[in-house]
Amino acid sequence: MSNSQLQLVADWERQKEQKLSQDFQVAQHYALENKQKLSGLEDYRLDYLRQAQVKATEGVGSQTFSQHQQFIGKLDKACELQMQNVNQAVVVADQRKSQWLKQQQKRKAVEMLLEKQALAKLKLEQKEEQMMLDEMSIQKFIRR
Repeated sequence: MSNSQLQLVADWERQKEQKLSQDFQVAQHYALENKQKLSGLEDYRLDYLRQAQVKATEGVGSQTFSQHQQFIGKLDKACELQMQNVNQAVVVADQRKSQWLKQQQKRKAVEMLLEKQALAKLKLEQKEEQMMLDEMSIQKFIRR
């Protein structure tokens, strides 16, 4: 593979890595948002539960108490669903991170190959230059 073709592959791998990095960051942000929503729901549930307990000690009707319990049940269900969303978002973020890291390895491998080619070219150029200098020295020696 020629150096320019390999450079194109390296550029493409770099772009692919950047996209996967962005995808990972988006997934990470989404997981964080879901965790914050869960925290907010849990805080709201606790506050509501405390308020319901205060009202219960003051004395409430059975219908009102039943409505409070139903609402707390709905909050529990919402917390469970949000926990599932958090778990799924974390799994997706982990997958995106894994994809990004694999792509990073590919990019580094291509760049290392480019470096090897550049080093080999430099060595060849130095060898040719040394051969030219040796030839000039021999010619100079012969002329004397």
